[in-house]
Amino acid sequence: MKHTLRSFFSFCLLLSLTLAQAQETTPVKSDPKSTKTDQIVPEAPLPLVEISPEIIKSDSIPVKTDRYGIRVGLDLFKLTRALYDKDYKGIEFVGDYRLTKKYFLAAEIGNENKTTDDDRVNFTTKGSYLKAGFDYNAYENWLDMENIISIGMRYGFSTFNQQLNSYRIYNANPYFGEVPVIASSQKFDGLTASWIEVVAAVKAKVFNNVFMGFSLRLNRLVTNKEPENFSNLYIPGFNRTYDGDFGVGFNYTVTYFVPIYKKKVKPVAVPKKVDTKK
Repeated sequence: MKHTLRSFFSFCLLLSLTLAQAQETTPVKSDPKSTKTDQIVPEAPLPLVEISPEIIKSDSIPVKTDRYGIRVGLDLFKLTRALYDKDYKGIEFVGDYRLTKKYFLAAEIGNENKTTDDDRVNFTTKGSYLKAGFDYNAYENWLDMENIISIGMRYGFSTFNQQLNSYRIYNANPYFGEVPVIASSQKFDGLTASWIEVVAAVKAKVFNNVFMGFSLRLNRLVTNKEPENFSNLYIPGFNRTYDGDFGVGFNYTVTYFVPIYKKKVKPVAVPKKVDTKK
């Protein structure tokens, strides 16, 4: 009985070892009933998409260009002054031409008819003038802006005549009252004057090709042909002389820009920083 039990246990042990060895060597078969999500599927490569050249062109940064041309217009200050000053009539045409990125050739031409009524004298000045020079734009525009903040110079020349309408003799001791006004119609023709101006101006684009601006001017007479016994107290284009060589001026302009051609703006190369720590 003892030998029988020993043989039975030995047979069971041998059978268990055989089954264990069979499980290790038998390959695992996939279950045909399993779902597709349980299986590992390699990823397929993404398809190549061809990018249209039009799309590349539209997404690229546009090249900045500067416009070059002629700007012409009027001085609104002189044109509207006649509405509230019955003793003044005048008109001035202004223009400039863009020569380089920063420099502009500039000119003004006009005509004035001004009656001056002072305490001692009343006279009328009629004449024309021409100014020519340059402006330097100190404003750095960005994107498509075309504004101008400039400093410049002009050389002015005027031809005119003076007519003495009336005058009053100066009385240093008015004990017996003021001297009455003396009427006169004396006229002085063929008068000329020239001067230099320092001009500070601002122009801003308000609409497409339409600019508005103003300028302040400091004048210094170079030549002044005066008649005998009379001073040029007012010179067309120069304004009041105040019996001296200096004067001031002002204008308020509206101008229209006529583009002629364009230039591409070259990008500024930024130098690379050298690492000195290495």
